[in-house]
Order: sequence, then structure tokens, then C-alpha cells
Amino acid sequence: MSETTTAAPDLAALEKLAAAQKKLREQVSRVVVGQDEVVEQLLVSILAGGHCILEGVPGLAKTLLVQTLARSLTLDFGRIQFTPDLMPADITGTDVIFEDRQSGHREFKFVKGPIFTNILLADEINRTPPKTQAALLQGMQERNISTGGRHYPLPKPFFVLATQNPIEQEGTYPLPEAQLDRFLMKILVSYPTREEERLIYKMTTGAAPDEPEQVLSGDEVLELQSLVRRVPISDTLVDYTMSLVRATRKEDVEAPDFVRKWALWGVGPRGGQSLILAAKARAALHGRPEVSAEDLQAMAPAVLRHRVVLSYNAEADGQTPDTLIGRLVESVPVYGGAAAADGRVQRALKSQGA
Repeated sequence: MSETTTAAPDLAALEKLAAAQKKLREQVSRVVVGQDEVVEQLLVSILAGGHCILEGVPGLAKTLLVQTLARSLTLDFGRIQFTPDLMPADITGTDVIFEDRQSGHREFKFVKGPIFTNILLADEINRTPPKTQAALLQGMQERNISTGGRHYPLPKPFFVLATQNPIEQEGTYPLPEAQLDRFLMKILVSYPTREEERLIYKMTTGAAPDEPEQVLSGDEVLELQSLVRRVPISDTLVDYTMSLVRATRKEDVEAPDFVRKWALWGVGPRGGQSLILAAKARAALHGRPEVSAEDLQAMAPAVLRHRVVLSYNAEADGQTPDTLIGRLVESVPVYGGAAAADGRVQRALKSQGA
């Protein structure tokens, strides 16, 4: 198979990353019980250089998990509690007049806001108005802040981990689909198992847990991000990714019948790019030198669920983005290649009377 990336990472670097992942998981487990899949998806997002949104009901340790991960990575951590009265300058910073007491000279100086950090926890991002959300999302996309005709680069690495509560929608400002697309992944945080919940009660009602040890520095995170981008993926799996993404669009000739019925809008090219990056990061986390179909399939729900808009028919049928993506993973052939795609196109054209 031909590959899209030629400078593949060496095995020693992959082994180092796999060892670092194990240590990170150990440190997080000292404070947070369970949520293994959520932890892996957060690590994937960080190594892929993307931002993510965590959705779950209150009390599931979303904030604690992000704080613990930041402390384990030796990165600067900032938190913004989003509220309806939060202004863009409260996030990005503002120009303030400073006066020299001796000379009386006055000048504007930029006072940096909380966005100038390595890991930013945007708590309950859907509780602030769109103008303030847009200020954060601009920084996420461009990695710099513009004010007063000047540009201020954000620190490297830089990640936004946003949270939102799915059960209280009164007084909220849901993120538009175009803004949700800026997030690499949407991670769903679920209730713990019975055994995990028992352990949570015992851990949190006794002595305070030990502080996590610092495992990776910011420079090491940047080095590992570069490593992830060098993980090769075959042209066959690039085609498979493209087939998955194109099949979410109801107007595309490759879309299955259930997509035409349930999907209002499908996934754009950024979704395919994000899926490949996430699959590369997952492969590297597990110490494997190339992307497999399993990596793409494992990351598909988290990467694509917030990029699919369902129709009323889907909601009436009790469908969710995850059920649609799950059916696509089952129905789109991995190694069908261009021939299979051409076959689907021909069948679609035939059914349309072309």
C-alpha cells in the first residue's frame, strides 16, 4: 500500500509515547476513578493538537479530570466559568492605561486574559452569549489574539477543553454547528459503573488523594504532537475515511438510504481531517507504527457526532448521531476502495433514472 506520510516515526519514539501514556493514566487514576475511554480520548485530542468538548451531567468529575490531566502534563492551566454576563475582553484581555508616576507619561498596555495558558477549561461554554463564544473560538482557530491592531500569539501547546451540561438548556446559548466544527472531538462523559461508584465514595470521603506527579513537559508534548503527524496511513484507509465522511451527506450519491432519511446535514472535509489525525494519535498511543481501520472506527463517534445534524424524522425514530455513525461504520466497507465507491455511485444513478 502506498502511504501519505513518508517520514514515519521510529519505534523508540513510539515506545516512549506508550510508556508516557501508561504513566499519565496511572497519575489520573490516583484522583479520578474510571472513565478510561474519556481519558484516552482526551489524550488523543491533546496529541492531535485539537480542542474538545466534554458533555455530561453535573457531578461526573469533568472539571477534576481536566485539572488532573493538566497537572500531570506540567502545563499552565486556566479556567473560565462561562456566565451570561461574560464579555469577550474577560477571555482575551484588554488594553489598560498605565501612567509613569515620575514622568506623567501615559500609554496603553495589553493585559493578557485567561486564554493565555496551555490548557484552558471553558466551563459550561453554552452559558455565555455568542459574541463571547466567538472570541474564544477565534483564538482556538488562529492560535493568537488580535486587539488594538496588534497580534499576540497564544502559548504552545494550547488546548481548549470545554464542558457543557446536556440537561439544563434554559438560559443557554447552544454552539452553532459551524463553531462546533472547530472542536476535534465531542466526548460524552457517562455515569460510572457500580464498582467504580463504590470506589468514588470511599476515595472522596476519606483522606485527600495524593497529588499527581508531573509526567510530560510542554516541550515533550510538542515533540509528541510532531511524532503523531508522522504516523503513516495507507491510501486505502484515506479512501475509507473519505467514504465514511461522504456517506454522511444525504445529497451525496454514496449516502445509504438511512442517511437520506435521518441526516439533515453531513460532515465536511474538516471532519475527515480530524478523524485521520485522531486515528494517528490513537495508533501512536498504543505504540503502533501505522494507522489501522480499528483506529478510524474507534474514533469515528467522538470525531463525527457533533458534525452530523439529524432531521426531524431521526428524532421521531429515536435515533442519535452515534447510532447513525455506528450504522455507517458497519455498512461502509474498509477495503472496498474506489471500485466499491464507483459501484455505489452507479447504483445510485441507476435508481435516479440517470
